[in-house]
Amino acid sequence: MSGHSKWANIKRKKGANDAIRGKITTKIGREITIAVRMGGADPTGNMRLKLALSKAKSNNIPKDNIKRAIEKGLGNSESGNYEELMYEGYGPAGTAVMLDILTDNRNRTAADVRHLFSKYGGNLGQDGCVAWMFKKKAVFVVEKETFDDEDALMEIVLDAGAEDMSSEGDVFEITAEPDAYDAIEQALGEKGIETASAEVTMVPDTTVHLEGKDAEKMQTLVDALEENDDVQNVYSNYEIDEEDEE
Repeated sequence: MSGHSKWANIKRKKGANDAIRGKITTKIGREITIAVRMGGADPTGNMRLKLALSKAKSNNIPKDNIKRAIEKGLGNSESGNYEELMYEGYGPAGTAVMLDILTDNRNRTAADVRHLFSKYGGNLGQDGCVAWMFKKKAVFVVEKETFDDEDALMEIVLDAGAEDMSSEGDVFEITAEPDAYDAIEQALGEKGIETASAEVTMVPDTTVHLEGKDAEKMQTLVDALEENDDVQNVYSNYEIDEEDEE
């Protein structure tokens, strides 16, 4: 997501009910396991693992869960059977949707995802149909209640290689090329500035503002996709007002 709705979704996940939190924990654990399997257990040389651990921290995943996921990646487990895919499609009002998929049965996943798109006013598209609308970016979120000096923060992150910083409600959002992630993370850490979220994600070039029924249908579609066990991440180019997020 983008803008205010993106941060609202992060906060919503943190406060999610036990069933949804269980799915989030499982998905992040799976991502940690796959990252370890592909690049080892040292996050210093494994960016994918580093990002997965950052996501685990921002979602308050228990340390025991993280340890088990790492050990699973180091051992012989079913994690090697998973296939990574990217699905693309359209949501209500022509919004663009991209999905990170991690599945052990691509036929099942394709059928499930196609059904969800159809059920909630969208449709699954062909490869490349919306990918051109997004760019991979490093995105950091700093809550203003933890650091509210906008000028100082901007100087710190721009010097570290950030492309832009914006004020979005009660947070600052910093964007950069993915290869600047480490430098920005280090610069913020050296100044004792905590991040509410730090990730490499897909950011849309432009956004579509939704309201009313379209906003409701889009939020329902995103929720349904995120609840699917095989969908690791959902990216879209929609923005909605705060009152429509409830």
